[in-house]
Amino acid sequence: MSGLPKCPQCGSEYAYEDGFMVVCPECSHEWAKDAPLATDEVRVVRDSNGNVLADGDTVTVIKDLKVKGSSLVVKVGTKVKNIRLVEGDHDIDCKIDGIGAMQLKSEFVRKA
Repeated sequence: MSGLPKCPQCGSEYAYEDGFMVVCPECSHEWAKDAPLATDEVRVVRDSNGNVLADGDTVTVIKDLKVKGSSLVVKVGTKVKNIRLVEGDHDIDCKIDGIGAMQLKSEFVRKA
């Protein structure tokens, strides 16, 4: 068309100008003409050694970790299989044998 960007939400090429806004007729998404286009930022989670972690990886705990609200401790060297990466301060969701479901910080594990 007239050099307008594609809709960032649905990818439609039929966007049109409406004053200071650009409108997509297919999904009704509106955005400012001068707004920078959003790029898909992929969140990269790294372990204590700088290795990139992914869902399903196996990691090893590098420091004794106290379990909040309990007298249990996750010992150094504990292997955690099949991790899942999540958003937030504690970015690893996992299940540890003998303890149960937990959330860990990536800075306290290394890829096995």
